[in-house]
Amino acid sequence: VLADYVFGCMASNGQTEDAMRRCSCSIDHIAGKLNYDEYVQAETVLRMQQVPSGDDRMVMFRTSPWAREMVDRLRQAQVEAEVRCF
Repeated sequence: VLADYVFGCMASNGQTEDAMRRCSCSIDHIAGKLNYDEYVQAETVLRMQQVPSGDDRMVMFRTSPWAREMVDRLRQAQVEAEVRCF
């Protein structure tokens, strides 16, 4: 998962050594805010939120307070990482 994050980040920010350093910094910062299980759960919720709205089973991932809180924590960590590392 960590390598996937860095590769995805580099795809968005350039395939340079500087981008790799910044992307590694970013995931390290996120890891300091969320443990591995929390990160995986939040990423899973984000993916479920992207399922087309016609699927009633996915409503809980968009409307549940626990889902919103989980995603908010991840997004906050990502914003902080962006400021710190980029």
